[in-house]
Amino acid sequence: MPESRKLSRPGLAHLAVVYVVWGSTYLGIRVAVREDAGFPPFAMAFMRVMIASVILLVWARLRGERLRLTRDELVLLGITGGLLWLGGNGLVNMAEQRISSGLAALLVASMPIWAELIVMVADRRMPGWRTVGSVLLGFAGVAVLSWPILRTGTRADLIGVVACLLAPLFWAAGSIWLQRRKPDLSVRAISGYQQLLGGLSLLAASLIAREPLPQPTGEAWLAFGYLVIFGSVIAFTSYMATLRLLPYRVVATYTYANPVIAVFLGWLILQEAVTGWTLAGAALVVAGVAGVFANRD
Repeated sequence: MPESRKLSRPGLAHLAVVYVVWGSTYLGIRVAVREDAGFPPFAMAFMRVMIASVILLVWARLRGERLRLTRDELVLLGITGGLLWLGGNGLVNMAEQRISSGLAALLVASMPIWAELIVMVADRRMPGWRTVGSVLLGFAGVAVLSWPILRTGTRADLIGVVACLLAPLFWAAGSIWLQRRKPDLSVRAISGYQQLLGGLSLLAASLIAREPLPQPTGEAWLAFGYLVIFGSVIAFTSYMATLRLLPYRVVATYTYANPVIAVFLGWLILQEAVTGWTLAGAALVVAGVAGVFANRD
């Protein structure tokens, strides 16, 4: 039977939510943390996940789902929550203070390439030459996307680019670790605890960075509300469900859709530039990601 017929229909429905909603959250983050918006990046992310975690854990409680964690579950969700929310989302928030939402999404689209490298190391599997070529192609696309900033950008712009290159590495590591362990909890409980525990690392980062207290504009509050309800409660819970129901190589295809939506919304709403460098780099990244999927055993 072809692989497509074996895939869980509920899993694919959850993946569709991730496709659409997470593509729009790059715009929401940019609106919330850009200059004069009033939200420091780590403080905003901390507030976002704390509110979402309360909603999800109360929801799980009302459904009678198990909330008491074993020691192993606490460690697993704490570590993966930090990788996903501080290493993944927190770094993107920091980056989008300086770089466009579309560029951030395109750089984060390298995530499946990082994921393949992590899996190869974890499984002690040597890559074939086609996989190596695909990885190099994808990173060539990253270089093309980054070149205009590397050539003319400020130090803060360069830090934003580096943050968006490291964020998918942390996100992939946390996702793969969680998928391979699969705690015996509902997706609401997993999502709630990951955000709760990941939020503690975001709070620590905010305190270490000595971020000021948030003073958001009305527009930033609207973006924040969208990120909480749609990004964290709905889409992140759907993402947890996809990790349980679908192979990771299928889950990771959301990185195809997210940049397209993010670039379009950034251009439409924030008038972010779409240049030849953007299109060329995006094409190389997508080709590299497609090659990784096509050549993966």
